Amino acid sequence: MGILSGKNILVTGVLTDGSIAFHVAKIAQEQGATVVLTGFGRALSLTTRIAGRLPQMPPIIELDVTDQSHLDNLAEEVRKYVPHLDGVVHSIGFAPEAALGGNFLNTAWEDVATAVHVPAYSLKSLTLACRPTFLEGASVVGLDFDATVAWPQYDWMGVAKAALESTSRYLARDLGSENVRVNLVAAGPIRTIAAKSIPGFDEFEKVWNERSPLQWDVTDPQPAAKAVVALLSDWFPKTTGEIIHVDGGLHAMGA
Repeated sequence: MGILSGKNILVTGVLTDGSIAFHVAKIAQEQGATVVLTGFGRALSLTTRIAGRLPQMPPIIELDVTDQSHLDNLAEEVRKYVPHLDGVVHSIGFAPEAALGGNFLNTAWEDVATAVHVPAYSLKSLTLACRPTFLEGASVVGLDFDATVAWPQYDWMGVAKAALESTSRYLARDLGSENVRVNLVAAGPIRTIAAKSIPGFDEFEKVWNERSPLQWDVTDPQPAAKAVVALLSDWFPKTTGEIIHVDGGLHAMGA
């Protein structure tokens, strides 16, 4: 009996088998969950191919979180495969090139708006789209990167992560009466597709190598994935509005 035995979990953001989302889906299946994935656009075929490397091939729903018609139809699409959802994993992040790389003071609003909409506002959009499928509560878990400080090159994505953290707290407040828990896992840097889009990602690796009290491996997404699965389980029944740091302890260290 795994800790997710009998649960139905929706996982977004599976693009490569090196991603945190992929390992969440893998561990969730190993722990007894029925997993449903989402993908969209040109990445949908990539998600389908990578999903074949999971222990069981899951169904895949097309979902663009910026497309209201996709969100409006999501609950109906989910019910084609599972009767309800017990958990949702938000692993969605994108910012235009102009919003990253040290151009903070010159980034136009149009690029900032995209950077905030996709990683942050979509947590609310996705959660409400799935809300009709929640029976006696659910666990929503998002992936975060510590937004309490300004990071080199991270720029408006850092602002978006701060918005994500605040959004999770307000969702926790407003959905608590429905027994819906909303938490984030703030992971250290992992060499994912998202990371490759961040100019100067090597600087993050250097910081973690120098300051993390626990040894940090930028090629290992499993510690963060395990934390997500734990939050999806019934082992955190009264934890909501929380940010769990899985970063080797760096967030707690001074300069």
